[in-house]
Amino acid sequence: MISAINDNLPRLMSPNEAATATTFSKTMLSLMAASGKFPAAVELSERRIAYVRSEVEAWIDARIASRPQIAA
Repeated sequence: MISAINDNLPRLMSPNEAATATTFSKTMLSLMAASGKFPAAVELSERRIAYVRSEVEAWIDARIASRPQIAA
């Protein structure tokens, strides 16, 4: 879910930003994307990629929503 706070953030995020947001390394994110377990990066140029911020945030939200609920 995207909140209004994120409305003025860039639509794309660098691999470093995606790694920070997910706590995975850039290498792990690349491997996960290649196996379909993480959103694919957008190729911006021959040597530059970025991730779509809304897709990364949706992926994080899905991980949070899928965790087991502990009865209080």
